[in-house]
Amino acid sequence: MQFGIFSVGDVTPDPTTGRTPTERERIKAMVAIALKAEEVGLDVFATGEHHNPPFVPSSPTTMLGYIAAQTEKLVLSTSTTLITTNDPVKIAEDFAMLQHLADGRVDLMMGRGNTGPVYPWFGQDIREGINLAIENYALLRRLWREDVVNWEGKFRTPLQGFTSTPRPLDGVAPFVWHGSIRSPEIAEQAAYYGDGFFHNNIFWPADHTKRMIELYRSRYAHYGHGTAEQAIVGLGGQVFMRKNSQDAVREFRPYFDVAPVYGHGPSLEDFTDQTPLTVGSPEQVIEKTLKFREYAGDYQRQLFLLDHAGLPLKTVLEQLDLLGEEVVPVLRKEFAVNRPADVPEAPTHASLLAAAQNEAAQNEAAKNEAAKNEEVVA
Repeated sequence: MQFGIFSVGDVTPDPTTGRTPTERERIKAMVAIALKAEEVGLDVFATGEHHNPPFVPSSPTTMLGYIAAQTEKLVLSTSTTLITTNDPVKIAEDFAMLQHLADGRVDLMMGRGNTGPVYPWFGQDIREGINLAIENYALLRRLWREDVVNWEGKFRTPLQGFTSTPRPLDGVAPFVWHGSIRSPEIAEQAAYYGDGFFHNNIFWPADHTKRMIELYRSRYAHYGHGTAEQAIVGLGGQVFMRKNSQDAVREFRPYFDVAPVYGHGPSLEDFTDQTPLTVGSPEQVIEKTLKFREYAGDYQRQLFLLDHAGLPLKTVLEQLDLLGEEVVPVLRKEFAVNRPADVPEAPTHASLLAAAQNEAAQNEAAKNEAAKNEEVVA
């Protein structure tokens, strides 16, 4: 099972000091957080994609390429790649390039984002959001899997004899997660292709998350990719920790109250009671995270949101120390208990390449066997 962090890249004033970091400071902080994630033994760093203030990560592959040059093991991903407003051709090129630079340590999460005005900024209609997600992803898959593509659709100009370059590393496309909080159509899309489904359940109660994941799992099995239990599931989460839970609540409350993602709404206590947000001790984070399996089943990837709402970089790095030293080692051990042997691990470039090579060998063996049979008949 993979553990990591994701960032939304917000530039938010620190409510305890009133100071707002510069865009440069925030970008550099995200890089520092990613490097710290590898240092403390986490598996994944994912960045969001936004094209409006108060966010800075408008070019995820640029940031991830920079991080790739300074890391060795960290899987570099996105917590949203806007499949609706990005050109699929550019996504195909950018992430294949990143694959080569990062030696395969790359995957990505397709999403529609949470900012309505982004659609007209990139020449699209928000009313076509689901249709854009479906058509654009169908094209993206072809661009990665076919050397020459002829294509015509509704939302972009046709392609004639087009080859996306560079080709995916080792001929293996990056693994794709489809991220959604509330759209069953996206769970269906992930299931149809046998891709991963990431439910970023940071705002929603467990019963909603359970319904979405059960839908994806059942449809994954329906399309013949494996059993429902073998479907590839990822979850989000939010934590703030101190050794003493009362200290964590006291320190985090002013940040929660003004946070752009959930401030000015339910109280901190209500939010932690009704959603996966955990504010407390490392032991409380472990206890609550382990309960995710009760409604999500055995899953493959757990990402936490740590750096948001104006929290200083120093504080976030302290959170990472706690996560890497006290929380994740226990979660790895406990999630492995009674995990069925046929539940797959999170796909990586190495596992996808091995699967592709195995399939090619089986096809070659079948071809040779058929040729021998023909000779016998002749």
